[in-house]
Amino acid sequence: MKQKLAGIEQAAAAAAKNVSSEADLQQERSRFLGRKGELTAIMKGMGQLTAEERPVVGALANEVKVRLEALFSDRQEELRLEGLERQLLTEQLDVTLPGRRFRKGYKHPIVKITEEVTEIFSALGFGVAEGPEVEKDFYNFEALNIPKDHPARDMQDTFYISDEIVLRTHTSPVQIRTMLEQAPPVRVIAPGTVYRRDSDLTHSPMFHQIEGFLVDHKVTFGDLKGILTTFIDECFGKGTEVRFRPSFFPFTEPSAEVDIACVICGGSGCRVCKQSGWLEILGSGMIDPEVFKAVGYDPDVYSGFAFGMGLERIAMLKYGVNDLRLFFENDLRFLRQF
Repeated sequence: MKQKLAGIEQAAAAAAKNVSSEADLQQERSRFLGRKGELTAIMKGMGQLTAEERPVVGALANEVKVRLEALFSDRQEELRLEGLERQLLTEQLDVTLPGRRFRKGYKHPIVKITEEVTEIFSALGFGVAEGPEVEKDFYNFEALNIPKDHPARDMQDTFYISDEIVLRTHTSPVQIRTMLEQAPPVRVIAPGTVYRRDSDLTHSPMFHQIEGFLVDHKVTFGDLKGILTTFIDECFGKGTEVRFRPSFFPFTEPSAEVDIACVICGGSGCRVCKQSGWLEILGSGMIDPEVFKAVGYDPDVYSGFAFGMGLERIAMLKYGVNDLRLFFENDLRFLRQF
């Protein structure tokens, strides 16, 4: 038995010395020290020894096992260092190359357009107001001359939380809240998130608007046209053609929708503008006297105008985006362009 142990130790030393890879070394380790290895077989056969031989051979077998474990561990470290040396000799590293740069974060295109539009109107003397997104029916509809039986409610596709609480369908409730808190003159814009039950290439159930309004003595439709024309020049470039089309909104009278010459074809007609040469960008009008009465303003003393625009619509036209849903999908390939 002692001779067998000595033979196993010599064979293991020779095998470890001759291997050239860590994988081969692991196989040799299993061959001698594994569950079915040669040394394990010797130790399992100790039951056949006499009571006097068993402790002597057992102690010797344990000593051999310890020496073999150390042998294979040392050889593994040698192979690791040899591999590292080969790698250093064969691989090349150009330390003059620039390091990997971390990508910077950039503002979302809707944030960019919101800030740009806000900056334009701020330069025209408009303050900024905000209001709750979960709104009372009174502020979202009734005070804006849209009673419960008014057909214009069907245009809004409203998310109702209860009969009297809604997710606001426009930022116009901020107009009501501001006028209830502040006496004229008032000159305010109200950017914010709004909600409607609509979703397709050009509509989203959640989107962003900017409401603007001005109330003072002797405000005219000409003032409205001047403000909006200035805004369009600043946003889309000086000389952009503008037209005002008669329209209907319950809270303004008279009302108008505002178009600009198509930014894609320059007004000559294309698929985007449906060959008309024009693109609608916002709605506007003179504030209805009924709205003034709801907030305690005297319509015989004050007049004013209001306008509202969808920021996604402005961003789509300004940046040439053809699908509204791209703004909300968080695709980094799209967002990195901004």
